[in-house]
Amino acid sequence: MGDYPIEELGHKTPLEVAKTPNLDKLASMGKCGKLVTIPEGADPESALANMSILGYDISNFQGRGVLEAAAMGINVDERDIAFRCNTICVENDTIKNHSGGHISSEESHELIEAVAKELGNEEIRFFPGVSYRHILILKHKYSPDLICTPPHDVPGTPFKDVLVKAKDISGEKTAELLNTLIIQSRSVLENHPVNIRRVNAGKNAANMIWPWAPGRKPVMKTFQEKFGIKGAVISAVDLIRGLGIYAGFNVIDVDGATGLYDTNYEGKAEECLKALETYDLVYVHIEAPDEASHQGDLNLKIKCIEDFDKRVVGRILKKLKDNIKLTVLTDHYNPISVRTHTCEPVPFLIYDKNEEPDDIKTFTEDSCSRGSFGQLTGEEFIKVFLNDQIK
Repeated sequence: MGDYPIEELGHKTPLEVAKTPNLDKLASMGKCGKLVTIPEGADPESALANMSILGYDISNFQGRGVLEAAAMGINVDERDIAFRCNTICVENDTIKNHSGGHISSEESHELIEAVAKELGNEEIRFFPGVSYRHILILKHKYSPDLICTPPHDVPGTPFKDVLVKAKDISGEKTAELLNTLIIQSRSVLENHPVNIRRVNAGKNAANMIWPWAPGRKPVMKTFQEKFGIKGAVISAVDLIRGLGIYAGFNVIDVDGATGLYDTNYEGKAEECLKALETYDLVYVHIEAPDEASHQGDLNLKIKCIEDFDKRVVGRILKKLKDNIKLTVLTDHYNPISVRTHTCEPVPFLIYDKNEEPDDIKTFTEDSCSRGSFGQLTGEEFIKVFLNDQIK
């Protein structure tokens, strides 16, 4: 949700313009602040941001691909390298979008299976995921020492300018292989029947693969080992679900959860309330405002914020029990003007009926900066939120 002031909104942010009576009510009943989710010098990656929120040390983290693989039930051993592998849209040798026009899972599965048949082998393995989000596993002899550009960071960029680069000599062989796969995938996908049908229907083609976010299997304590807290996670995004798995959370499926503006907001709220009867903590993740930002769609972003406020926050507030503590925050900024993640400290609120509220009355980037929590970093936030629950 986090954004910059926008001229056409009267120099306000989407969060300031959106109608958010439930978030504002929580802000007025609770305490607010800002949280550094992306440490200085780190990439503003969703995996890092969410790990920070949960109090994990991100210094040894390599890439999100391995987290998404866990969510998909893919076995990754200690020597494998896992990558997120998008099916992207390229026009005139330029990256048009990172999602093949938000291609359906059924269509995208056909495409990634065609790539696997033509380019895969025992060492190079492709696994279909949700929509454009797939997984590539390189077995055993390859290196994660690579510079891989997230495709959502570079719409409008010639793809050859952002091909994979090796960080050092150890990554050269792997970079060469990945770039070969990228180039060759275009000949596999360009005239595939799925893409021919999409183009004829006026849709974007998903005509190239794009591997990124390489990493090996992480070694991390579960949330229960760290804090004595039994948790669950609700998200349509494999990255968050995979992080939950490594954190020892139970993953709760919600019918109709898509990670887009058409997600089942009400279903996520209801499953959260139900899960709170069993678990100490429920981590609910809503992706829709982030995807709207990547698309550069201001009106859609405002709608997604309002839907989140009414259909998730409002629904939960109506049924919230007295003994429940609640926090709302963004994991990172994704300003409409740049259409990608940035590193600013994010706004948060914490509501606890046993705590006196501060004087903040609205939930916005600016108002939360004046909240009584000030600015927190790293593990400070989760410890503040859990306080006397920590064992």
